[in-house]
Amino acid sequence: MAAIRLRDLFAVVMLFGIYSFVSASLFVVLDAVDVAFTEASVGAGVSTVFMLGALALTTSKEKPKSARKTLLPLLAVTITGLALVYGTWDIPAYGDPANPIHHHVVQRFIEDSPREIGIPNIVTSVLASYRGYDTLGETTVVFTAAIGVLLLIGGARRPSSGRDNAG
Repeated sequence: MAAIRLRDLFAVVMLFGIYSFVSASLFVVLDAVDVAFTEASVGAGVSTVFMLGALALTTSKEKPKSARKTLLPLLAVTITGLALVYGTWDIPAYGDPANPIHHHVVQRFIEDSPREIGIPNIVTSVLASYRGYDTLGETTVVFTAAIGVLLLIGGARRPSSGRDNAG
């Protein structure tokens, strides 16, 4: 709601950066460190830098719009949000020991992971071995995004004319 009400675009960018950082912190609390790292680097880091770069090329104040032009996007966002909330009604209660996730392969990971993999940390053994290809894919996506960002930030280099600019 604050992002909708604000007219200072710099404040909106900072608000979204803070929101992304808080989301990354929440992922750490939920023991999803790989997701937290991605959210912190892409969401709070790179996205904020890109938006600040865009603001440097444009104005930092939003142009006033008529109420009619702002109602349609607000209606679309509200309907999408309600659909997402409706989709969460079938999710089991958080922490419920009767959840299906607690009765599938988790018990096997807890009991057999140290012996099969040889890594005492269960989360590390799952990410490094059982979900190795998935983790490799996630790492490849983050690496590709980082290379893309470096290429965008670096910009095009002009070829040297052969003259020394020192004098």
